[in-house]
Parts: sequence; structure tokens; C-alpha cells
Amino acid sequence: MSLNRLPPLGSLRAFEAAARHLSFTKAAEELGVTQAAVSHQVKTLEDSLGTKLFRRLTRALTLTDAGSSLAPELGEAFERMTRAVQRVQEREAHGTLRVSLLYTFALAYLVPRLGHFSSRHPAIDLKLETNSRVIDFDREPFDAAIRYGRGPYPSLHADLLFPDALTPLCAPALARKIKKPADVMNYKLLDDQNFWDDWAVWLVAAGLDPKAPRQRTTVFDSTRLAVEAAMEGLGVALGAPFLFESEIKSGRLVQPLKLVVPAGKSYWLVCPKRDAERPNMLAFRQWLVEETRGLRERKIEDA
Repeated sequence: MSLNRLPPLGSLRAFEAAARHLSFTKAAEELGVTQAAVSHQVKTLEDSLGTKLFRRLTRALTLTDAGSSLAPELGEAFERMTRAVQRVQEREAHGTLRVSLLYTFALAYLVPRLGHFSSRHPAIDLKLETNSRVIDFDREPFDAAIRYGRGPYPSLHADLLFPDALTPLCAPALARKIKKPADVMNYKLLDDQNFWDDWAVWLVAAGLDPKAPRQRTTVFDSTRLAVEAAMEGLGVALGAPFLFESEIKSGRLVQPLKLVVPAGKSYWLVCPKRDAERPNMLAFRQWLVEETRGLRERKIEDA
């Protein structure tokens, strides 16, 4: 063997374990392989070094001078490698996880539940930034993004969080005047500029013409802002009632009609496939998927 070339790592690992235990059998149990496999790996190492490392006695195993010289050095080397790997794992399980997400999802759903995540994973800091653009994970400093669309984004690892639903939402004063779907056309339909077709989806489901003349309206860059405007009496917004439960329970916001229709889009947690199993990413993914389980299993008509 060349002096600059190391023997196979597997043979070194088998020898180190066998030397520590002075037993091929115990080394095999530690490494999760057979006794024969350990014996073969040690024999391979001895052949590559050109010297015996063990004296194989009838009922015992002892080290030769060469084995006694090699064993402690290898043991220290493997211990250093173990500590290095552990440091990387610990660093990956801690630190900051940068997440891009939609303003509506952040305020209506995630922020009220962040305490649950922090209590479960106190060593992971979340850095949240709201925006609606497509994230280029190779160029931007984000680890994950929560996005709204049809999915499933095959170039990324994607976890379905929950499907969205649509129904008119408005202030109590307007709600008292909306008795049937056609009544919403008497008021400004507040739009989210990112999802122009949502009102058309609901109007078609309600049996109305989405191209019918409408009152002039105000356009917002998030559903959350449109709903805030609706609570101020500026018109009728469109959204999922389960994302605005606290506002509805407080009486500031009202769902005037029973008709709730699937939006045809869902909220997704996406990240690069290479990062999906990183400890801190996996912790966030598992927590959020579990946290949203009830919304995935909910029937839209019960929304």
C-alpha cells in the first residue's frame, strides 16, 4: 500500500472497535454487523499494512505491538470525528431559520401560534419576512417559504399545510343588508392584487356573473389588509373564515352567507430538497404540519 494512501475507513473502524473491546463479537454488536464482517475487515487492514494487529488465541484476543501502537491513535481520531459531527448537528439544530411568508398567513395564523413552537424548540430562532414574491433559494438568504398556490412545486420539497376557502366577509352593518349572494354586488368588492380571480371563483359558485358591472373598489396587496378594510365598512372582502376566527368571534367581522367554496389553492411550506431533513428545518416542518392538521382535515363547507 502507498504510504500516502489510507486503508479503507471501514477496516480502520472495525479494528478500533475490536481493539477497544478485545472482541470481534462485541465490536460487531457495536457496529451493527456480523462477527465475520468484523474479522474480514480486520484481515483486510492487516493485509494492507503488511503486519498482524491481533494475536488470535483459543479463548482470547490480544494486540500485537503494531496493534497496540495503532489502536490509541485511531481511537482518538474517531473520537475527534465524532465530536466534529456532533458540533455540526448541534449547530444545525440551533441558530436561526429564515422564513419568507405571506402577510395574511403571518398575522392570521402563524404569529398567534409561535409561542407553541418556541416552547417546543427554544434553541431555534425564527426570522420571518413577509413578501409575496417567488423565492430563489440559491440567491436569497431564506431557508424556507410559506406560499399560496396550486402546488406541488416539484423542484422543491413541499409540505401541504391546508387548502384555502373563500366566502364574503364584512362589517356587521353591511352584513345585515346581505341576505343572498347577489346582494354582495351592491357593495365594493375588495380585491387582493395577488389573487384577482378569487372573486370570480366565488361568484361563479354562487351562480352569479363574474363579469357583471361592479362598483369601483380598492385593491390591496394582501387579503389581511382587504379584511381590515372590510371591518372598517369600506366594502366586502373575500377570505377563509377560519383564518379570521378571532375577528369574527369579537363581532368586528361577519360572515353574512353560508356559501364557502374551495379556492383551488392551498398554503404550502417549501424549502430546497437538500435542506428538508436538516435538524432545525425538520423540526419546523414537523411542527407546522402537525399544527395545521385540523385545517387539512376540515371540510370546506364546515370552514
